[in-house]
Amino acid sequence: MNMNKHYFLAFDLGATSGRSMLGILEGDKFEVRELTRFPNAIMELHGRYYWNIFSLYESLKDGLRECARQGIRLTSIGIDTWGVDFGYVGRDGTILGLPRAYRDPYTNGAPDEFFQRIPRDKVYGMTGIQVMNFNSLFQLFRAKAEAFSPLAQADKILFIPDLLIYMLTGKQVCEYTEASTSQLLNPATRRFEPSLLTAMGLSPSLLHPLVDPGTTIGTLTEALAKETGIGKVPVVTVAGHDTASAILAVPAENPHFAYLSSGTWSLMGIETLAPIVTKESFEQNFTNEGGVEGTTCFLKNITGMWLLEQCRKEWEKEGRTYTYPQMVDMAERVGEVQAIISPDDPRLANPSSMPQAIAALCSEKGMASPSTDAEYIRCIFESLAHRYAEVTEKLSEMAPFPIEKLHIIGGGSQNDLMNRLTARTLGIPVVAGPSEATAIGNCMMQAKAAGLVSDRWEMRRIIAQAFAVKTYHPEGTTR
Repeated sequence: MNMNKHYFLAFDLGATSGRSMLGILEGDKFEVRELTRFPNAIMELHGRYYWNIFSLYESLKDGLRECARQGIRLTSIGIDTWGVDFGYVGRDGTILGLPRAYRDPYTNGAPDEFFQRIPRDKVYGMTGIQVMNFNSLFQLFRAKAEAFSPLAQADKILFIPDLLIYMLTGKQVCEYTEASTSQLLNPATRRFEPSLLTAMGLSPSLLHPLVDPGTTIGTLTEALAKETGIGKVPVVTVAGHDTASAILAVPAENPHFAYLSSGTWSLMGIETLAPIVTKESFEQNFTNEGGVEGTTCFLKNITGMWLLEQCRKEWEKEGRTYTYPQMVDMAERVGEVQAIISPDDPRLANPSSMPQAIAALCSEKGMASPSTDAEYIRCIFESLAHRYAEVTEKLSEMAPFPIEKLHIIGGGSQNDLMNRLTARTLGIPVVAGPSEATAIGNCMMQAKAAGLVSDRWEMRRIIAQAFAVKTYHPEGTTR
């Protein structure tokens, strides 16, 4: 095997599936390839919703075995996952049951109850985080209220990437970017706010001190190194929150950009050197999550392709099955539609029928409801493009620099029509790709830990060379 080549294993876990990806860096040349893919389904048990962390652990072992089978000598391993969720660990190191999943309805109504103890504006002032009922703050609040026995017995809580690192290495840490999604962390001091825990009768000692992305934590345990055949490979904290890893992979040449990480959710924002916690950011419900190298991911969560996924499910039940490319093609042929709805309307969060809910919103606004599947698809695309323009306008008012470009990363970057509509609506160039941004950002952080790249701008330069991107101009030209 070529010793100038460095191999990084990225475990990239989303809320529906996970994968192990191999990143290969040779000088300035970089590529990623998928090794394994596995489901990650929420388990319902006695009315509670959990993640099967032990099944995920077995899936990680499969990825390690696959590397050993291919004779790959890994430089390191890194893990990124979705935000906010965590598991409980006892004083003797036992993992106390399964972590609760953010879709568990136990947090419904929790924010308003918590704000009776500490007012909403004060919580935002301390954390700079968009209020969503599934944030870790409200999960802990509810777990305490229902005397959830793992919490009662817990010595520490570990966020999902940290919990998996603990299972691989035996070492407990708390990685900064993942912790920043919890609404327990102050983005200005970069420390946890103890008053938020004491307000619900919990000890601040539940949380470990923070470590930055790019820290080597330890190696795989002896038993695991032996069982998988991969040896004692170092495990590194990357940007454990998948959004922060994805933003790291934006192939931008200067800071004057906005990004859109496009999938089930659309995450739209800017990378700033300091958090933006103002009256305006509070009123507009923008969030300040941790990024790499001390940056802040200042962004807004927007409902994304969830609308289309729910319509698609319903059409499937009715016997009409479409692939993604087919749906894009159908929307293309319809041409413009007049119906524009707000994708973030609470009535679209989880309706029993998505097409019916969209039609109801249209008629409420006095617009003609879509009459064919293709018109529904077009309506969703146009509505999302319209929403992206609104959010970009708000971002431009709050950004400390002019926004000259929008970078679209993630699966949604492959939707040619959506990219064109977005460029036209925003009036600035849109650069689409890479679609594997999260895994790329994960590997790059490991490369930095190994001393092979210096900072995020060098990473972005390498990424821009390695992956083809497509630029869409507002006037309709592409290159």
